[in-house]
Amino acid sequence: MKNVYYPRLIDKYLLEWKNERKHKPLLLRGARQVGKSSAIRQLGKTFKYFVEVNFERDKEIASVFKGNLKPQEIASRLSVFYGLPIVPGETLLFLDEIQTCPEALHSLWFFYEDYTDLHVVAAGSLLEFALKKMTSFGVGRVRSLFMYPMSFDEFLVAMGNEGWVELKQKASPASPVFEALHGKLVECFRDYLMVGGMPESVANWVETRDYLKCQQVQDDIMLAYEDDFSKYEEKADPILLRQTLRSVALQVGCKFVYSNVQGNCRGEKVKGALELLKDAGLIRPVVHTAANGIPLGAEINDKFIKYIFLDSGLLLRLLGMENAGGASEMSKLILVGAASELVNKGRVTEMVAGLELLKYNTPAQRHDLYYWQNLSRGAQAEVDYVIAKDMKVVPLEVKAGTTGSMKSMYQFMANKQLTYGIRTSLENFGALEKVDIIPLYALSNMYR
Repeated sequence: MKNVYYPRLIDKYLLEWKNERKHKPLLLRGARQVGKSSAIRQLGKTFKYFVEVNFERDKEIASVFKGNLKPQEIASRLSVFYGLPIVPGETLLFLDEIQTCPEALHSLWFFYEDYTDLHVVAAGSLLEFALKKMTSFGVGRVRSLFMYPMSFDEFLVAMGNEGWVELKQKASPASPVFEALHGKLVECFRDYLMVGGMPESVANWVETRDYLKCQQVQDDIMLAYEDDFSKYEEKADPILLRQTLRSVALQVGCKFVYSNVQGNCRGEKVKGALELLKDAGLIRPVVHTAANGIPLGAEINDKFIKYIFLDSGLLLRLLGMENAGGASEMSKLILVGAASELVNKGRVTEMVAGLELLKYNTPAQRHDLYYWQNLSRGAQAEVDYVIAKDMKVVPLEVKAGTTGSMKSMYQFMANKQLTYGIRTSLENFGALEKVDIIPLYALSNMYR
């Protein structure tokens, strides 16, 4: 397969960091294989020199960072080792898999204080675990950007459909996309649900259009994730982590129930496993909020949490390992089901909507996801996501039809005295009373 780099949303932010007059050392954070190293190497092409230090590949290089070495001396030794100049303003120094060398991670502080002219960027597949062990790491000294699998817009660009992205970003409820393009975007969105956004899977799809080849890539990625379980912490139980991850996949779109995890494990153990999987970037919580105002996180109820999986393609493969029949039915629904069935029956679409909200938001901070549910006894009302937009609370529902599916949203809006909501579906752009319809394929329009 050709080694092609497909443009990512993070590229813009990396270039902005490069061009800042005063730049802090940068940490690019995210789960394994979401494309962090590739994005940094692409940035490296804009420098005269690019030096990549991989602490897993070149284990002996860790000795360069031991002792009380000044950043200039570290750079000098790395220059000799790799045979490349390290010159402020001309060289990008990339420290990859930095979590395996705590001394290198700590050295970023001193690069900021004593060698600010040098561009230093670091990444690592299990970086969050290392950062947790370093109290108040890099406060004010190190900048972070967060990266996720490819968004639907990035998927379209990889497919050579940049023009479609531009056209749909110009659309609005008052000016929908023309129907022929709408149909094409819906079909591409179906492909995206199956292929997912992991760069290697997308690259296989672009080159082969073969779902089976993408599934082989997804299987390899899932195996790599499970191989990592033993690296999380000394006390981490790989079997419990595997069972908990599968339970997240089976409970996507629902309040997570600890007792549904196989093995009859105590709730506290499952809670610990969920925390580890979250630190690894494999799952993200969607927490209940009372949503009476901004910030949404001020009124959460952490007894009511949903979890979403990192990627729709990986979710389907994980479900296939757990229950091949169920995964097969879901795949058929994605491929040939009516749009209304896909949204109403396929909980993966609700999950992808949440992932898209994360991917299009600014990567300069880690964003949280919230939902609302009427907690009164016997009540059924639930809104899939609640977001903050223009300093206002906005409900967002993932729905298919125009009748009988908006009761919860309207109840929520009446209770909170809100005048605006969003329904996202596989319909074209449109509007109802107090509610805009934004297609699932166009959630990036909310962050233009």
